[in-house]
Amino acid sequence: MTHNIALSRPPLASLETVCVVAREGSFSAAAQATGVTHGAISRRIATVENWLGYTLFERHGRGVRLTPDGQRLVGRIEHAFSIIDGASDQWRPARAPRIVKVSVTPAFAQLWLFARLAELEAGPPALALQLDITHRNADLTAGEADVAVRCGRGHWSGLDSQPLLPETLYPIAIPAIADKINARKPIQLLDWPLLHDSDITGWRTWFGQQGITLKPRPQDRRFEDYGLVLAAAQAGLGIALAREPFSDGWLARADLVRIGRLETGSPLAYHVLTAKREARPEVLDFVSRLMQAASRR
Repeated sequence: MTHNIALSRPPLASLETVCVVAREGSFSAAAQATGVTHGAISRRIATVENWLGYTLFERHGRGVRLTPDGQRLVGRIEHAFSIIDGASDQWRPARAPRIVKVSVTPAFAQLWLFARLAELEAGPPALALQLDITHRNADLTAGEADVAVRCGRGHWSGLDSQPLLPETLYPIAIPAIADKINARKPIQLLDWPLLHDSDITGWRTWFGQQGITLKPRPQDRRFEDYGLVLAAAQAGLGIALAREPFSDGWLARADLVRIGRLETGSPLAYHVLTAKREARPEVLDFVSRLMQAASRR
C-alpha cells in the first residue's frame, strides 16, 4: 500500500524544483540557486511533466515561463509546502541561543553596547550574550570570557585583536565654560581643570598637536571610567575630550558643546580581543556582528 502511494506522486525534490525554476525564470538560474546541474534540473522538470501529462514551462528569450497549467500547479505546490513548513516549525523544538561570554568596560557598555545589544543577539542564529562589565582584564585563555572589548594601542600579549572604533578627539564643556575660552588659543584650556579617565594619553595627544606639552597638574580630575568623565563635564567640573564616535550618543543628549574646531585622531581605540586561533562559530559570528555594527557607527 505504501509503495502504491509513493508511485502516485512525483518526488518532492522534483516538485520543489518546479517552484525554483518558476521563481528564478530559467533552468540555469535554478541550477545555480540549488547547487545541482542544469541536466538534473531538466530531468526533474521532465519527471513532473511526464507524470502530469502536460507541459509546465514554455521557453522565451533566454529563460522560461509557466504555462497556465503550470501556474495553477505551482500555486497549489507552494500552498502545500507552506503547510508542511508550518507543521515542521510547530513540532520542531526551538533551538536554544548559543551563549557567548563578553567582557567589556562600564563605559563601553553604557555608551555603545547597550543600545545595540538586541541587534547583536538577534538571529539567525540567535546569540545569548553573558556580559561581564568590569575594568579588570578577563583571562580569555582561561575561559573567563570568549570575547573582550578593551581600549588601547592594539597590542595584547597572547591574544588576537581587531580595531573596532577608531576615535577622533576634541574638547567639550558646558556652555558657561566654553563661552569663556577663545577657541583659537588652545592654551586657554589650561585655565580650567582637565577631565580624563585613567589614561591621559588623549589630552597629551591633543595638546601635542597644538605644540603644547601637557604635564601632570593637581587641578585636573581623574576618573576611573570615561562615562564618569562625561558626567563630570556635564556637571561643570571642567573640560573633557569627546571621543567620536564612541561618545556621540551621550553628547546628543547632554548639555555639552564643542570648543573650537581643533581635533586629532586618538592613538588609542577600542579593540575586539579573542584567544589565539579562536575557531568557535558562535564566537566568530559575534565578532563579525560587532564589526558590522561598528561600521555603521
